[in-house]
Amino acid sequence: MRRKLAINRLRERGDLSGELVTQFVDKYRSPIIEGQNATFLFRGDADEVFVRHRVVGLPDPLPMKQLAGTDLWAATCDLPAGSRVEYQLETRRGEHYERFNDPLNPRVAHSPMGSSSVCAGEGYHVPSWALPDPEARPGELTDHRIRSKALRRDQGMLIYTPARFNRVLRYPLLVVHDGPEYVQFAAMKTVLDNLIHRLDIAPMIVAFVPPGDRLREYPNYAPHARFMARELLPDLESRYPLMESPVSRCLMGSSFGGVASVSTAYRYPGVFGSLLIQSASLVFTDIGQDHGGGPYFDPVVKFVNRYRAKPTRFTDRMYMSCGIYEPLITPNRSMVSVFREAGITVKYEENRDGHNWDNWRDRLQSALTWLYPGPQKYVYE
Repeated sequence: MRRKLAINRLRERGDLSGELVTQFVDKYRSPIIEGQNATFLFRGDADEVFVRHRVVGLPDPLPMKQLAGTDLWAATCDLPAGSRVEYQLETRRGEHYERFNDPLNPRVAHSPMGSSSVCAGEGYHVPSWALPDPEARPGELTDHRIRSKALRRDQGMLIYTPARFNRVLRYPLLVVHDGPEYVQFAAMKTVLDNLIHRLDIAPMIVAFVPPGDRLREYPNYAPHARFMARELLPDLESRYPLMESPVSRCLMGSSFGGVASVSTAYRYPGVFGSLLIQSASLVFTDIGQDHGGGPYFDPVVKFVNRYRAKPTRFTDRMYMSCGIYEPLITPNRSMVSVFREAGITVKYEENRDGHNWDNWRDRLQSALTWLYPGPQKYVYE
C-alpha cells in the first residue's frame, strides 16, 4: 500500500501546535522528496505564498496552501526521478511582494543573475568528476588579450593549458563562449582537470572567451564570427601547438552562446569541424514572424529560419543537449533532424533539468568524451 505523504500525515493530526509544526519542519526541512513527489514548505505570516520556477509543465507561480491554524505553508508537485529544479519562494503581504531563496533549504545554485534554491529529485547527484579531486593534477589558467579589428576593441580571455603541457605534442582547441561564466558557475576548469586526469578526454587547449554585448554579438553577428575565425584562431595557432584538422577545433556555448557557435561555424564552413552547444536559443517560426521572444531574438529567428529553409553541412559533428524543463526543448528537438539531414553527425541528449549552469556542467563529461575521447592523442589529425 502506498504510504501517505508526510505533509498529509501532518494535516491529519488535527489540532497542530506550534511545537508540532516546529518538530515537523526540523525533521524534514524543504523540499521533502518522497518518490516522485516534492513538497515545498514555508513558515511565516503572509497573505499568499508561491513557489516560483521556470519549469515547463508546472504552473508558475505554484501556489502554496496554509495548514489550518498554523503558519506553515506547503505545495506538492510531481518530480520524476533524476530531476533537478531551481526555484525561489514569493510572499505577498498586502500589496508587497518579496522573492527569496528557500530558508529551509541550504542547497543553492549560482549564476550571473544571482542564486536560486535547488530541488533535487531521487537519483540526482552532483557528478563526482565535477568536484575537486586532490589526485588530479591541475591545469593552468592564464590571462590573454588580443586586439580585435573586427570587434574594434581589446578582447581579453582565459587560456587553459592542461597539466603536463608539452610543446612537442599537438592539442585540440576548444573555444568557449561565455567562458569565464563556465569557469565560475559550471566548474569547467575542475571538470577539465578531472577528466584529463582520468584519461576520459584528451588533453586540450581551451580559450574561455567573454562577450562584450552578448545580446548583440551572439545572435549571428558578422564581426563576432570574423573575430573567432580570422583573428582569435590564427593568434592561438601562433602561440600553442594545436592540431591542424578542422575537426580538432570546437566552438562551444549555451543559450545565446550556442547560437553564436552555430552562426560562426556557418559563416566559416570547414574552419570549426566540431560544435558543443547546450540549450541553444535556436528559435524559429514556421508561419509568420511572431516568435514571442522579444526583439533580441529577431536576428536569431531570421538566421534559423533561413538555415531551415536551406540546410547545409557547415561542420562535421555536433553535440547538443537541452533540459526538458526549459522552453527551448521544442526548437532544440526540431533542429536535431535538420542538422542531421544536412549531413552533420549529431549526438543529442536530454535531461530532467532547466536552463541553468549546473545543467550545462552536468553534461560536460558526455559531451567532451564524445568529441575528444582520451587517451588517443592523434585521432583528430
